[in-house]
This record gives sequence, structure tokens and C-alpha cells, in this order.
Amino acid sequence: MYDIIGDIHGHADELNELLNLLGYEYQNGLRKHPTRTAVFVGDFIDRGPQIREVLAVVRPMCESGNALGVMGNHEFNALAYHTPHPAKPACYLREHSDKNTKQHVATLDQLAEQELQEYLEWFRQLPMWLELDGMRVVHACWDAEQVSVIETARNDCDGITTEFLSRATEHGTPLCQAIEDVLKGKELNLPAGVSYHDKDGHERHTMRIKWFRSPENETFASYALTADDRLPEVSLSAPSIASVTPYPPGAVPVFFGHYWLQADRPTRLAANVACLDYSVAKGGSLCAYRWDGERELDDEKFVTVDARD
Repeated sequence: MYDIIGDIHGHADELNELLNLLGYEYQNGLRKHPTRTAVFVGDFIDRGPQIREVLAVVRPMCESGNALGVMGNHEFNALAYHTPHPAKPACYLREHSDKNTKQHVATLDQLAEQELQEYLEWFRQLPMWLELDGMRVVHACWDAEQVSVIETARNDCDGITTEFLSRATEHGTPLCQAIEDVLKGKELNLPAGVSYHDKDGHERHTMRIKWFRSPENETFASYALTADDRLPEVSLSAPSIASVTPYPPGAVPVFFGHYWLQADRPTRLAANVACLDYSVAKGGSLCAYRWDGERELDDEKFVTVDARD
């Protein structure tokens, strides 16, 4: 069965401690479990102090078949950041703005250019979701229609090519929106005049939502995936409600990361829904779920190690 592991963000000490706790021992230089497979939800890079060390564990595990992994938004952003814009000389598909560079700087500082290029090529090969023997794994949000949009484009472009990345970063296109939803999470616009600042201090006029449950009878405050006391207790509009197709309660379990949750003890978000990002890069914990085929998830099967810094 599978051990699904949340966002690592360059925290190799915590990763190795968690793998030890889960029973993944070194055999011929590779982490391996005799009966289980690790599944990583993406976001291996950026923020943390041990990015090279994380990649040196994760990539060989995946390439040897001892683990599986999906692309996170940080891997996607890195590909776009380092891909020259085909139509704009001296520009890149992800702008080299102060904000974007600051988000990526730990990776730039820690990896030599040749190393970085080799890992970027590996990122290109990562799937953006997995469907495995009765469960699903995605970085931020499972939306069947958006998954189909990405799959069609990936097939048309023969992979995560420059053409695919160009289309995926062109704002206003269906593929760009699909990438935003699947890798960065569904969002709704806040009422006019309402905003808040995210974990990095950036002002936001949209909020990430609890896409796995119905928006009926919800307010902006209650439907936000991460709590913020500045969000209004105002009912969602009819167009907002119509724009969300909640994850079906009878569907197979879905696991994801991305959302920087904080809790002394992780819990499922619904009977078949679990987030595994508990903010290891912000002093929280690195989190895993030991899945053994159950349709209804069990809070006792979360495993965590505390952040060391």
C-alpha cells in the first residue's frame, strides 16, 4: 500500500526522519520499504535549507520505483521561470520579478546551474496527478474537467514542452486556469473592497476554497480553506456557487498538499479527503498518511515529524 507524504520544501532532515519512522530503510543506497510505496505530493524545492539533499532522496526513490511523485506548483513555477518566452526576447514565461525570484531564491542559491537543469528535466517528467488502486493524489485540487484539459494539452504538446508551458502560462486561457486550479487550488473572488495578506505578506483579493464540499449555504469566511478573521460572514453569490463542482462524497479518497495547514494533530477534511501540507517550512510538521485501501480515511493514520528550524 501507499504512504502519501506532504510538501517537503527543502527539509531533508525532517524527510529522513519521517522515512525512518515509516520504515523506509537504505538498500543499495536507495530508500525502500519491503511492502509499501511512498507517494510525494510535490513541492520538493524552494524555501528550505536542504533542497539538494531532498532531491537526492526523492528522485532516486521515484526513478527506482520505490516511490511515486506528482508535480507541485513550485516545480511548475521553476520550469516556467527558467523557460525563455518564445515571443518576448530576454523575458521568461514566469517573470523574474522580485516576488517570483524571492520565492525561488533558495533553489537558485543551493543548486549549481548544471544540477538545476538536470532537475528541471526531471520535473518535466512528473505527472500532475495520480490515480492508484482506489485513491487519487494531486498537489492542490482534484477537478475532473480541469484534469481533462491538462491531459489533452499535454498529449497535444507531447509533454511539458515549451509549447505546453507557453500555453499554460498565458493568462485567460483554459489551460492556464486548469493549471491554476489543479496545482494552486480553486479560488473565488472576494467582495469588492475586501482583501487579506497571505503567509508571504502579499495582498490577496481572492481566497482558496474548500473545493471538496458544497458551497451551498456557505459564507466567504466559512468556505475559505484556511481561516482568516478578515474574511466576511457574507453568503457566497449564486455565480460563485455555480462555479464550484465539489468533490463527490462517494468518490475514492483524494490526497493533496499545498495549503500550509496548521494543527497540533492532522485530521481528515472529509471522509475521503486529506491534506498533507502542515507547514514544515513555517515551523509546523512534515506529514504523511499511511493508506491501506480504506474508503473512509482514519485520523489515526496520519504520521508527523516536527520541523527542526
